[in-house]
Amino acid sequence: MRDVLKEDYQTISDRRANPKEGSYTNYLFDKGIDKILKKVGEENAEVIIAAKNPDKGELIYEVADLMYHLSVLLVERDVTWDEIYAEIEKRQK
Repeated sequence: MRDVLKEDYQTISDRRANPKEGSYTNYLFDKGIDKILKKVGEENAEVIIAAKNPDKGELIYEVADLMYHLSVLLVERDVTWDEIYAEIEKRQK
């Protein structure tokens, strides 16, 4: 699991450093932290709604969207998934 999130994070970081015209990721960075946070909130709400419905596929889709937007937020704030994993591991002890 870590590798997929790390690869996604690296792609997002690269997109920030090397913007591509028409990129949704660059759109989020261009709009700034408020837009990124708004999208994280919207995706979180969609996960909640999907979790109430019987369609497992919908939940998977919405969680993937949330994870992408969280990755954008982490890149924006210069936080890595490794730092998040380290915090989770500390809590398991």
